Amino acid sequence: MSTHVSGAEALDRGALSSALPLPLYLQLARYLKSMIVGGTFGHQDALPSERELAERLDVSRVTVRKALKELLDEGLLLQRQGAGTFVNRNPYVEQRLSTLTSFSEDMSARGMTAGSTWLYRKVTVATPEETLALGLSPGVLVSRLQRLRTANSVPMALELAVVPTRFLPDPTEVEGSLYEVLRRRGFNPFRALQRLTAIKLPAEQAEQLDMVEGAAALYIERRTLLEDGTPLEFVRSQYRGDAYDFVVELNMAGGNKPHEVGS
Repeated sequence: MSTHVSGAEALDRGALSSALPLPLYLQLARYLKSMIVGGTFGHQDALPSERELAERLDVSRVTVRKALKELLDEGLLLQRQGAGTFVNRNPYVEQRLSTLTSFSEDMSARGMTAGSTWLYRKVTVATPEETLALGLSPGVLVSRLQRLRTANSVPMALELAVVPTRFLPDPTEVEGSLYEVLRRRGFNPFRALQRLTAIKLPAEQAEQLDMVEGAAALYIERRTLLEDGTPLEFVRSQYRGDAYDFVVELNMAGGNKPHEVGS
């Protein structure tokens, strides 16, 4: 008969050392993170109290508090007033930036169910920033689509997509994948330029993503183009920092030259 060992019982005092150059609170943050990622602490499990963590690991409560703040900022922990600190292991996605796919396609490829909560779908005049990004004349109308994107019903990202009405005259036509609708209309997304920035979520966006104010997130701007270079879409998104990793493959410059065929 096997005996289940709780996360608290699995805590190892020897995992931390004052002899290491890394501050104790960062050692503790990494140690607890490894226990969360490794499954010792499961999703929505309660963490031991600050006092118990300090006693079991022989560190000060200040060290524990600073370590927990690191994980709270990452979104790996949630604090509930009067209840304690809980593990937040929501769906996790690693996305490569070498392929242009929609959110719906990304989630489907990972066996997750993509969903959306529409915040609005409407036609408006393009803002100066959107006019510049999409190469439009002032006063041109665009379809504006903002939604909360989910995977298996868990909030993953806030997304605002702007498409000129010449490509999408009625934004309510989009129910699921925007790219699917654009392809059906004969406008095939071909390539995109993206810019990623690390941010801390303000209160309203944090609440929408079910995170704490100031939690880490990725702000992404993407300009999607047709094959002839015509701007098709301008997207601004906030992705959960605890749920997304973006991976880029790099090749050494000049390291792999294409094979040349003799004439």
